[in-house]
Amino acid sequence: MEEWPDRRLLDLLGIQTPIIQAPMAGSDSVALARAVASAGGLGSLACALLSPDEALEGVGAFRVGLARPINLNFFCHRMEAPDAAAMERWKEFLRPHYERLGLDIEKVAPAKLRMPFDAEYCEVVEEAAPEIVSFHFGLPEPGLVDRLKRRGIRILSTATSVAEARWLADRGCDAIIAQGAEAGGHRGMFLETNTATQAGLFALLPQVVDAVPVPVIAAGGIADGRGVAAALALGAAGVQVGTAYLLCPEAKVSPLHRRAIEQLADNGTALTNLFSGRPARGIVNRYLRESGPMNDAAAAFPYAASYVAPLRAASEKAGSLDYLQMWSGQAGGLAKAMGAEEFTRKLAAEALRRLQELGRKQGGG
Repeated sequence: MEEWPDRRLLDLLGIQTPIIQAPMAGSDSVALARAVASAGGLGSLACALLSPDEALEGVGAFRVGLARPINLNFFCHRMEAPDAAAMERWKEFLRPHYERLGLDIEKVAPAKLRMPFDAEYCEVVEEAAPEIVSFHFGLPEPGLVDRLKRRGIRILSTATSVAEARWLADRGCDAIIAQGAEAGGHRGMFLETNTATQAGLFALLPQVVDAVPVPVIAAGGIADGRGVAAALALGAAGVQVGTAYLLCPEAKVSPLHRRAIEQLADNGTALTNLFSGRPARGIVNRYLRESGPMNDAAAAFPYAASYVAPLRAASEKAGSLDYLQMWSGQAGGLAKAMGAEEFTRKLAAEALRRLQELGRKQGGG
């Protein structure tokens, strides 16, 4: 039997291995979550782009023949629509890119927006009865959190600073995900506003561990057993892994995106607001190089994405990386293509071996 040094997260979430598959909207899948859960970790399903019916269907499919917990993830942003002037600035910023691809920005149809967790979706979650619900960008209003907790659902959320971690702990989070600056995808920032001051995981993690009384989950730059062991040695009770799972066949990732991760250099990613309007780490391409990855012209989240979607679609159709949204953490180059269940077991085995070696050295063995 696997002997992990800290069982708090295992007991809290009902899992055997302290490895959480990060929810990745548009890229994760029920098959991915099931594979991770089958290996004893926690499978996650991002619901930010799913309808209530799709979420219910996903949980149902996950449950078939599998008695393991599942994590449903939601965003908690505020839907503050930009004014007409802001949207016009965004359109003018993007117009040359549209013209390059032979597109007409004036013919863009409204796109599906990422919606925040609300009372309607809370009813759906109560019906689906997942064991865990995680949030990004803070927490929903307290009444909704209380409803979930009364159902016995464990609550996780992401912090990018000690202040955010304390805020979450004070409001009832059962565990906190400490997201280092290395992490791919959207930053979970909700009190913080300056990306330039965001800490890397191994600076942030021990400070968060010291600041809060609940288990801390390390996220960002973890792609192999060395990273898992290092995070646990710094006080994490578990880890959340995202980019490394994108090379698994169960992930819904385009061949172009997969190849870009496989060829990724250590300096090949950047934080950008040019796809969604909020800072997110992705692979640098022509769009980011020419525009500068962070730009004040970007419309507010999630409205900016509506005008970028046609560029992304045209780029992928042409087999070009120029305008693809390719979320990836800084350690993407360490990722190896293999099945998600095999990968999860490999992560766990490597981490345990390294922790045991560390223990022997400390004991003088």
